[in-house]
Amino acid sequence: MAKPKVKPKPANPKVFKKGLEIRKAVLGKAYVENSIANADDFMMAFQEITTEYCWGYVWGRDGLSKKTRSMLNLAMLAALNRGPELKLHINGALTNGVTKEEMKEIFLQVGIYCGIPACLDAFKTAKDVFQERGV
Repeated sequence: MAKPKVKPKPANPKVFKKGLEIRKAVLGKAYVENSIANADDFMMAFQEITTEYCWGYVWGRDGLSKKTRSMLNLAMLAALNRGPELKLHINGALTNGVTKEEMKEIFLQVGIYCGIPACLDAFKTAKDVFQERGV
């Protein structure tokens, strides 16, 4: 990992370490290391909370599989129309075993409960990721 501009100071280093491992496994080592290495004093707080609480504490729990967590993320991010984050998590969902067919069903469900525009954006984003990855 490139040396960060600012060193992370997590509240719980053990949970941060666990979160870092999970985050890299799902989103890709290069993406995560680049995010942390490029964080300045302002952005490092976000990297710490995301890695420690989101990835370490929540994603690190045993109650749901990583595949199920990815499926939930896809639905929520599509519903919220968070395109760039959805793209990142579509890649992570593929890594966690979510199939193209399952994603189609998730985004159709979003369309019914959250609106056709959200569904359309999710389908377009997924199509781009599938093309990039040859899926």
